[in-house]
Amino acid sequence: MYVHKSVLLDEAINNLNIKPDGIYVDATTGGGGHSKEILKRLTSGHLYCFDQDEYAISRATEVLSEVGNNFTFIKSNFVNLKEELNKLNVEKIDGILYDLGVSSFQFDIPERGFSYNYDATLDMRMDQSKELTAEYIVNNYSLDELSNIFYRYGEDPNSRLIAKGIVSKRNNKHISTTFELVDVIKSSLPQKVLNSKGHPAKRIFQALRIAVNDELRVFEVSINDALDMLNKEGRAVVITFHSLEDRICKVVFKERSTVNIPKGLPINNIKEADFELVNKHPILPSEEELEYNNRAHSAKMRVIKRR
Repeated sequence: MYVHKSVLLDEAINNLNIKPDGIYVDATTGGGGHSKEILKRLTSGHLYCFDQDEYAISRATEVLSEVGNNFTFIKSNFVNLKEELNKLNVEKIDGILYDLGVSSFQFDIPERGFSYNYDATLDMRMDQSKELTAEYIVNNYSLDELSNIFYRYGEDPNSRLIAKGIVSKRNNKHISTTFELVDVIKSSLPQKVLNSKGHPAKRIFQALRIAVNDELRVFEVSINDALDMLNKEGRAVVITFHSLEDRICKVVFKERSTVNIPKGLPINNIKEADFELVNKHPILPSEEELEYNNRAHSAKMRVIKRR
């Protein structure tokens, strides 16, 4: 049984400022923890749930059905948010939630290949109908491509060293599993790095997952589309788990909540920005949550609303 613990659950629900008759979107439904709490607060409103994982949809459908039936699942990447909602004649929404990264059960199901803690095929696809896998990237991308992925998406200072180790290994044997990749990573690094805190494969697995699922690009496109769709007083809540996601969110929110005026240009009646930040600094998990939910440790939450 895979236990799903929603991160920053109370904080997310409170900051959505849910109206009982509103239209809401959970862009990353996963196990349905956040969706369930949103649905509890709706009467005549409706919840649209996005996920590209069949297993997540089946699990979350069971969870939400216990609460009500005023929800609709959309099996699609949230990059298609505007298009998919428009198909359902939804052009405006009152709130949207993004809980980025990998769902708990995706990490905890070994055969999905997301975790370096289980021996499994190097898959890492959130949508298993897609073709690109981590195994393909590891065995077919060039030295420079691998090095760039590891450095850009994993921010690993040993990116080139690890990429060289992978290329050398795959010249003799196809790298098929997570543990095979972990072994290559470990054998590529000097002992002082291996002795340092943290698993040596953590950043590389993160980088591969982001590359397989094109996570950063699709988030930037999606959050901009979502903000365009927000009604007046509507809110967007974003929970991130690493600096790359958070940086995109911070920049987009700042751009949308700022009016750029050229220096020295006299302007009367300055128009306010269409959006305002609800929290100027990211909301972090409480000490209590950190004690019982290990996955909350790197979480940050940002909130913006349309004026």
